[in-house]
Amino acid sequence: MKDQAKIIAALLVGAAAGAALGLLLAPEKGTELRGDIADYINDLVDTAKNKAQNTAGEIKDYSNNVIDKAKTKFSGTVSDLWDAKDKAVDAVKSKVEDIAGKAGDAADDAKSKVKSTADDWNNSVQNA
Repeated sequence: MKDQAKIIAALLVGAAAGAALGLLLAPEKGTELRGDIADYINDLVDTAKNKAQNTAGEIKDYSNNVIDKAKTKFSGTVSDLWDAKDKAVDAVKSKVEDIAGKAGDAADDAKSKVKSTADDWNNSVQNA
């Protein structure tokens, strides 16, 4: 039974293929059919081209949006880093100025103590 179904299916496929070839190769009316088939194929090709172009445009727009978002985030991050750097530099400068001021005051105190001690010794030596 299965063999008979295969044989019948093969005969039907062969008949369909023969009929299609007969229509495509027919001398007069087939030219109209071939023209219709050519038009249909051209329409399919044009539709495929349009869809491909639309898809390419959509992909380009999407990628541009992603790139713009990345640039915005990156730009904001770089700006934040520059601000943090400026704050850190200002904090370090302030600390250095404070320490330098304290060191200068300590140096002035030490200088005056040394001068005072030297003056006391000088007076002691002259009085002796």
